[in-house]
Amino acid sequence: MNHPETIMKTKILATGNISAGRRARKAALGSFVGAVVDWYDFLLYGITAALVFNTQFFPNVSPTIGTLAAFATFGVGFLFRPLGGIVFGHFGDRLGRKRMLVITVMVMGVSTALIGLLPTYASIGWYAPLALVLLRALQGFAVGGEWGGAALMAVESAPEGKKAFYSSGVQVGYGVGLVLATGIVSILTHTLSNDAFMSWGWRVPFLVSIVLVLVAAWIRSTMEESQEFVAKVGSEHKVKVPLLAALRNHPESFLLIIALRMAEMFTMYIVTAFALAYSTKNLGMSRDLFLNISLLVGAVSCVTIPAFAMLADRIGLKRVYVTGAVIGLLSAVPFFLAMEARSVAWIVIFSVLLANIAHDMVVSVQQPLFTEFFGAEYRYSGAGVGYQFASVVCGGFTPFIATALLGVDGSWHAVAAYLAGGCLLSVIVSARMKMGKPAAQPSATPSYPQSTSSTLVI
Repeated sequence: MNHPETIMKTKILATGNISAGRRARKAALGSFVGAVVDWYDFLLYGITAALVFNTQFFPNVSPTIGTLAAFATFGVGFLFRPLGGIVFGHFGDRLGRKRMLVITVMVMGVSTALIGLLPTYASIGWYAPLALVLLRALQGFAVGGEWGGAALMAVESAPEGKKAFYSSGVQVGYGVGLVLATGIVSILTHTLSNDAFMSWGWRVPFLVSIVLVLVAAWIRSTMEESQEFVAKVGSEHKVKVPLLAALRNHPESFLLIIALRMAEMFTMYIVTAFALAYSTKNLGMSRDLFLNISLLVGAVSCVTIPAFAMLADRIGLKRVYVTGAVIGLLSAVPFFLAMEARSVAWIVIFSVLLANIAHDMVVSVQQPLFTEFFGAEYRYSGAGVGYQFASVVCGGFTPFIATALLGVDGSWHAVAAYLAGGCLLSVIVSARMKMGKPAAQPSATPSYPQSTSSTLVI
């Protein structure tokens, strides 16, 4: 017969497990929903830049220069992402992840709605592109604090052995945001005349953001703070400047994140941003093709990212990561050959290979991998700033650089080499690292190239 104390302990443990499971699910949901809103807003700008901003905000220049200017403002958002990572990371490490996540989604929503209300060049002259750049900078600042907080909330609350899967919603949010942003733009371009879309229709998706933000803010306000943060970062453990502590203790991790993110950033932004402009302006193809491809890519990613994350939890991070980067490398040239041949079927196939296989395999393991590079007391700052700094170095200006390379000799060869080179560097770095299943120790550091007892090992 069971002793009453034993029965009581069993009930307490069971209640704790239920509470932990519920907390993990709420954290994953909150991270996912907020990521949807932030990426919807952020990606909507990139889609609109290729279709509208070059003529509505930069009309007195050549089409090529107008496109470059529009993509340059797209890149400005990435320049401010590290600043957002620094500010939100600092206070996220000292005050908690939850508060920062509510603020980031509110700032993003307000700046996006204001873009939808912004007068064009025809109304206020050069004040229009100036205001556009400032609001884009504010978007970048907000999203700069988003990934670190969302990833940490999900990873730190997830059960052991399932951290990649539970945190994959942070990246699935990207796909859903891409579907929503591309979908609403596609619907408007089909239902409105070109004049109506260019004059006022493009504003509708930006104003829709207000509703999405209110929903996301409410869901995030009901989340509980990360228990790992509460347990391990008490007042006696808080560091004065978390970012400096991360730089001092793990300087190599920042460089690793940059190299590892190249395959991710190059594949996605060349398919969803650069190819949209290139196919319409240089190849005379319909803009609907890559809008529909972006819809397909976003929808498929909602399945592929969590599937690859589950696979990584079972077989290890390294195998999934290296495989994805290699596929990106091998698909670079065939993708451009398919566009030059104007073969819709092959364009779709290689777009999926780049954006849904290569890209999604790589991003599916980033949350548990990058956050484990740093200790809990400065993890928001370290992982967040490293992630966002990599966005500047190898992400935000990818469409701009690709367009500039195209303008050198009018050939796609340099752009394909740019894409393949980034994937190759990610292959080399990830292949030399020791990483596997998410480590149990929250303060584990990466091993490059040798591992220690506290590293991620295969």
